[in-house]
Amino acid sequence: MVDLFAQQLEKMGSVDEYHIQQIINIPEKIEPALWHDQCCVYNVPASLFQVKKEAYTPLLISIGPIHHKNKKLEEMQEQKQRYFLFFWESLVNKLALVNYKAFLEQEEQKIRHCYQKKFPKISKEEFVEMILLDAVFIMELFLRETKRWEYKDDYIITQPCLSKSIQCDLLLLENQLPMFVLEKLYEIVVPSNVKKHARFVKLAHDYFQSCYPHQESSEGKFEPKKWEKSLHFTDLVRHSYLPIKLSYGSDRDTYSQKDCFLRTATKLNEAGISFEKVDNRCLLDIKFEKKPFLSWFLCLGCLPYSKCFKARFLFPKLKVDHRTESVLRNLIALEQCHYPEEPYICNYVSLIDSLIHTKDDAELLVEKEAIVHELGSDKELANLVNNLCKHVVTNSNCYHQIMKDIDEHYNNKWKWAMGTFRWVYFRDPWRSSSTVVGIAVLIFTIFNFCRVIQLIF
Repeated sequence: MVDLFAQQLEKMGSVDEYHIQQIINIPEKIEPALWHDQCCVYNVPASLFQVKKEAYTPLLISIGPIHHKNKKLEEMQEQKQRYFLFFWESLVNKLALVNYKAFLEQEEQKIRHCYQKKFPKISKEEFVEMILLDAVFIMELFLRETKRWEYKDDYIITQPCLSKSIQCDLLLLENQLPMFVLEKLYEIVVPSNVKKHARFVKLAHDYFQSCYPHQESSEGKFEPKKWEKSLHFTDLVRHSYLPIKLSYGSDRDTYSQKDCFLRTATKLNEAGISFEKVDNRCLLDIKFEKKPFLSWFLCLGCLPYSKCFKARFLFPKLKVDHRTESVLRNLIALEQCHYPEEPYICNYVSLIDSLIHTKDDAELLVEKEAIVHELGSDKELANLVNNLCKHVVTNSNCYHQIMKDIDEHYNNKWKWAMGTFRWVYFRDPWRSSSTVVGIAVLIFTIFNFCRVIQLIF
């Protein structure tokens, strides 16, 4: 059969002359598989989407072309139009919005290239009108949030449940507008007397403030160099999670090949590693600290002011509520698509997943206030964390040095013995006092025994 096909091609003189549809029915025009350099809004990979569809799907409102004309989301279209009319009527210089629409028409192809799919069935006019309506809705919503007290009759602002649901929808990876589209609207259309910030992206950061699981550290720590790079809202939140200094190091490739993994929280605690909550740090800024010589005497870590004797695993507090899973899943999806070489959020979630295998592991971290949650039980927290990493693939780990240090500590027999001694006899004040009393009684008994022996002989 193959020889017959080859002979047929040889007679025709070239392969190009043989129409491909005589071999298999493939359309002559196929959209290129490679994404454009400007692509930043992706469809969630099917492997992640199937694990928990609702975490990636908007509940109330569609933004952009991916969920455009979704019948389940049509109810909010009227509210978008209502916001648009209010925005239009409040403008003194209405020509500015006309010019902005002209800008969208001019940049229509550039905006399309920001999406993984180019939506050829949506005409240029429809695409521009869709982007304009969504951009104005977001702008009006954010501006109203800065002066909530002035909008007592607003349909969204006055209903916390509705407001929070829309906020969650605006963070979904598939529900994004490119940031430059919103920046341009804020720059040339929004009146200067209404602007609270010089840049729209800072206004957006304020709007999503309640979504950050490290609110204490995010306040006043928002670095301009970080938010200037934000591509859209999902990317904005990712940047806010990252500490200023975080890198993979020069041995990232060699370390990934080593047989080294992190034990569970309870196992590490039994080995003398103390879990401690730290404030005023970004969520991913996890540290492992111990003194080179003093950490050999872990049993002394139970004494007051004895941090120098401890092996300390330092965690910024993670706040978990009903929105946290969706936020983390969309950040993971963004990294899988756009930041495969810098999967910081994936590494963080993987580290937490390694620490929590059972309810007891979750209970320990909750007890140490490394994690604070509003879920029904610690078992639910464990299940949530364990499901986050399904089908997530990474080739490097920014916590490689921490894992290496902890692994060396765990495998050191002396430190394990000291840790076990502390865990068994000095775990809490009651056990410590009992141990001290027991030692005192033993010493007193030995002393009396020696005295009696001397008297006899």
